[in-house]
Amino acid sequence: MGDLTNPASAISVDELVVTRGRKAVLHGLSCCVEAGAVTGLLGPSGCGKTTLMRAIVGVQIVQSGTVHVLGRPAGDPGLRARVGYVTQAPSVYADLTVRQNVWYFARVAGADSSTVDRVIERVGLVDEADQLVHDLSGGQHSRASLACALVGAPDVLVLDEPTVGLDPVIRAELWDFFHELAAGGATLLVSSHVMDEATRCDRLLLMREGDIIADDTPDAIRAATGTADLEQAFLRLIRAEASE
Repeated sequence: MGDLTNPASAISVDELVVTRGRKAVLHGLSCCVEAGAVTGLLGPSGCGKTTLMRAIVGVQIVQSGTVHVLGRPAGDPGLRARVGYVTQAPSVYADLTVRQNVWYFARVAGADSSTVDRVIERVGLVDEADQLVHDLSGGQHSRASLACALVGAPDVLVLDEPTVGLDPVIRAELWDFFHELAAGGATLLVSSHVMDEATRCDRLLLMREGDIIADDTPDAIRAATGTADLEQAFLRLIRAEASE
């Protein structure tokens, strides 16, 4: 059960049930996301990661259970300026340049002009800053969306598959940036279906078929499953669950 009174938890999810049609997507899921850390939400495509993230940012209809972010119910108006969300699909205006998009979101967030150039630089889009988003590659689209989410310096940043389609150098730079944000006090929840990204996280939520099957540090998960490989650890957890 999520501990809503724990000050170390920026996000608390308690017995969350989400259905789509007649099918349950999340089955009474409970978890916490530690404040000031990079937490990875890892699992295969279709396991419910995006549904959980949508519930956390308050845009998912839920059947039952509760979600609290920074001590408030998910979707509370008081969270709008404190929570950033980057979806898998780019959420920027294709007919504007990268800079114009970031400027727009900066105005909405009340950020100053110096922040615009800084976040564009941090996501590696300086050379593309004055290009129309329509003309960018898929990976550049994703980075433009990330810049727009970062410009307001949110306390909580929810990133759905932010490194998909990026080259290894940009991926490494972004993960370094995520940890810099966490070191500055931000809380990051980052989803991925690529297990090698799990090693870059402070803590992991391993998800399968609508449930959390592990919630711990990478080292603790390795130790508990007796393997140095996190993909093998994930498989052993699945087998152990199936045998119960």
